[in-house]
Amino acid sequence: MKQASSRRAALKKIAGSAALVTVGSTLSARVAAAEQAMGTELKGKINHSVCKWCYDKVPLDQFCQEAKKIGLKSIELLGPKEWPTLKKYGLTCAMPNGAGKGIEQGFNDPKLHDELVKSYEEVIPLVAAAGYNQIICFSGNRRGMSDEEGLKNCAVGLKRLMPTAEKYKVTMVMELLNSKVNHKDYMCDHTAWGAALCQQVGSERFKLLYDIYHMQIMEGDVIATIKKFHPYISHYHTGGVPGRNEIDETQELNYPAIMKAIVETGFKGFVAQEFIPKRTDVLASLDQGVRICDVA
Repeated sequence: MKQASSRRAALKKIAGSAALVTVGSTLSARVAAAEQAMGTELKGKINHSVCKWCYDKVPLDQFCQEAKKIGLKSIELLGPKEWPTLKKYGLTCAMPNGAGKGIEQGFNDPKLHDELVKSYEEVIPLVAAAGYNQIICFSGNRRGMSDEEGLKNCAVGLKRLMPTAEKYKVTMVMELLNSKVNHKDYMCDHTAWGAALCQQVGSERFKLLYDIYHMQIMEGDVIATIKKFHPYISHYHTGGVPGRNEIDETQELNYPAIMKAIVETGFKGFVAQEFIPKRTDVLASLDQGVRICDVA
């Protein structure tokens, strides 16, 4: 009870500070609305998740308890060793880790295909056995490779895994990342390229993770892009631009409008908070982010 009061006080302070800076602004109203909604049930239009790495100082057991209080259904980017802890608290892992060689070494390099295929073929059955239906993957860096060649190489490698993914009903999801600020030289850095890869792979068990933060940096036009390419997107991540911090009045994106656009596409998957909190009370920031995205 003391923790909830503390968090409520922190959110009131956040909202009050915003009002002083931008009196009467829509952004301040969003922050105030998020604070007022604290402690109430979520509206149910968005399935809320969070990426654990952004809260690495909070032990997983404690984080699970706090996530449940906020109303989250999932904690993600965790591997098989952490899944039992999630289950203990009635949480799922909407986007598991557990395979591959990381962001820089991915499916655009044919020399890695055998190793990648072996890795994913070992983990995909574990994902299915845990009751999950997605797993993250990456294109890898360009290293001088053209987008056309990388597209072809990725499709060849991923097609080898589609029989296993289809058998276990697990979708491989390639993350769209920016190559300007955070992941220099990363290949899958535009939505159109990712959608073209989906077309080449030709399976409903290969989709995209549309990271709103990364794609705002790379191409902008977020809502129109989501509306155009939503059939290829099975997961979303948030983050404030610039800086990948709180998604409130300190950044440039209108997250309630983006969430409404996502809902209007008929999306039934998960939206995960993936911002790095700057404030001392990191859980208050998480609660606020969820409320900002919890559209009617």
